[in-house]
Amino acid sequence: MVHAEASTFASGLTKKNVYAQVLEHSRGLFDGQRNWVCNLSNASSLLYHALHSLPSPSSAVNWCGFYVLDPTTQSQLLLGPFQGHVACQTIGFGRGVCGTAAATQTTQLVKDVEAFPGHIACDGASKSEIVVPIIQGGKVVAIIDIDCAELDGFDEDDKDALETIAALLAESCDF
Repeated sequence: MVHAEASTFASGLTKKNVYAQVLEHSRGLFDGQRNWVCNLSNASSLLYHALHSLPSPSSAVNWCGFYVLDPTTQSQLLLGPFQGHVACQTIGFGRGVCGTAAATQTTQLVKDVEAFPGHIACDGASKSEIVVPIIQGGKVVAIIDIDCAELDGFDEDDKDALETIAALLAESCDF
């Protein structure tokens, strides 16, 4: 059974190795648990600590968490489990990086948030961001949102790994 040590990552591992470990631990934590609050909470902790175990720019991640679909409107995201400073509580589809990912159902890899039209600055220290939609039954049910305090904080390895984690969450959670 996966436990608290799951969020401890050895130094010196490659990013791909760290993400493989996150995926393995996620599978163990999600096994037999379908509650989205539990699974997103553990996933945000795993991802935050995993990224902080890597060299810069990954170690400069300053926010890692989730926004979930607001069931009352179907066009707005509500703040979900996260690691980092307090955050925006609601984001409309099409607004900012998160809302764009939700509206388009595509990953947004933003190397410089200041250059992104309509960027919502929940944390002024954020310089780059990646947002990955979690799609279940053909619709976005949540998004993974990770911010970095350095420009160009994310790459295709992050995108590929986070899309795999998003698919696992879609399979593992009752949203």
